[in-house]
Amino acid sequence: MESKTDISIISPIYNEQENIRNFVSAVYSTMSSQNCNWELILVDDGSTDESRSLLKSLAKDHHNLRVLLLSKNFGQTPAIQAGFDHAKGNVIVTLDSDMQNDPKDIPLLVNKLKSENLDLVVGWRKDRKDNFFLRNFPSMIANYLIRSITGVKLNDYGCSLKAYNAKILKEIRLYGEMHRFIPAWMATKIPPSKIKEVVVTHHPRVAGISKYGISRTYRVFVDLISVFFFMKFFSKPGHFFGLIGIFLSIIGSLILFYLASLKIFYGLDIGDRPLLLAGTLLVVVGVQFISLGVIGEILSRTYFASSKEKSYFIRWDSNDKE
Repeated sequence: MESKTDISIISPIYNEQENIRNFVSAVYSTMSSQNCNWELILVDDGSTDESRSLLKSLAKDHHNLRVLLLSKNFGQTPAIQAGFDHAKGNVIVTLDSDMQNDPKDIPLLVNKLKSENLDLVVGWRKDRKDNFFLRNFPSMIANYLIRSITGVKLNDYGCSLKAYNAKILKEIRLYGEMHRFIPAWMATKIPPSKIKEVVVTHHPRVAGISKYGISRTYRVFVDLISVFFFMKFFSKPGHFFGLIGIFLSIIGSLILFYLASLKIFYGLDIGDRPLLLAGTLLVVVGVQFISLGVIGEILSRTYFASSKEKSYFIRWDSNDKE
């Protein structure tokens, strides 16, 4: 009978041939002293260097190393999701393979997750070893915006080193550049008190080329808008569109009521007034937004009814066998 896996360690890889061997050695060196069953899942995201052949070779020599080779470069988020889909552990740990995250911190995050009965522990690169203007400063702005909009108070959303309760994580699907918003997604399923952070070691990159650039900051902002909408209105889109529609309809109705009063009580001509067109358009657009809300509610209910996605999460069931 196959023994149960306690910890799954996942790392996406893209053109990291200079770091792969050192990374695998560092993970094995750390985890060999841990009294648990673990696996290392490396997901190659369509590398164009020698990473893929190197990973195939390493997979033959390491019994608990699993290598997934994606058919092309899909991006970091799909690569991480592929790792999640194939992970068997009760605890899932993610980190980058560029040796800037230190695998020695893995037990630190896992122990905090278990000892405090948490669902997510996020690494905080308090002493980050990156270029301030190209990496650190844009990250500070992004972290501030994410904290402000999502309400999840973390210092370093972008740190790849995280430890998850796999049961909660399996309830989430990632798209776009959403991997950095996992804490926000999880906050829709669990109370924020179940999410904590811990200071971790961060090293400067000594080999390979960074895949992060200033252009990613733009994509983060776009995805942040999506995250805000889904967190607030995913299961109740009618509230979003309906509020806008009601507001516009009220403004338009007040304008039309004002113009009707001028016509009825003062006999003024209102046919050539721009306000008449504006009021009419506001009422029409408002009705359209309300209709969109109704359609959104129907689609939302159809989605939950036809898919495995639920609008809730059950942490414990008395009928479950321990």
